Amino acid sequence: VQLVESGGGSVQAGGSLRLSCAASGRTYSKWCMGWFRQAPGKEHEGVANIDDDGSTNYALPVWGRFTISRDNAKNTLYLQLNSLKPKDTAMYYCAADKEYWGLDDDYKYWGQGTQVTVS
Repeated sequence: VQLVESGGGSVQAGGSLRLSCAASGRTYSKWCMGWFRQAPGKEHEGVANIDDDGSTNYALPVWGRFTISRDNAKNTLYLQLNSLKPKDTAMYYCAADKEYWGLDDDYKYWGQGTQVTVS
């Protein structure tokens, strides 16, 4: 299983980005997926997750600003980031597993990350 993130970049506060995570594997539609982030000197933090049935869950700091979605036909996970703040600056990772982990970082498969910088 491979997960490859893209879409990160540098934006000003209040701006938007859309992150993508391309996944391999024929059973992608059955996986639970999540987005996590880690800022320098800070702990790994769960951002949002989406179940195989499309149910979503968000961490409080991003509630109402970020939206997680998936396109099973394209084997791709997305994270729309709106109203970005400097404290959102971090490396963002996608994760996948057949088990449900929610915002816990016990997922089996992880991508390499994409950097988001908000100034």
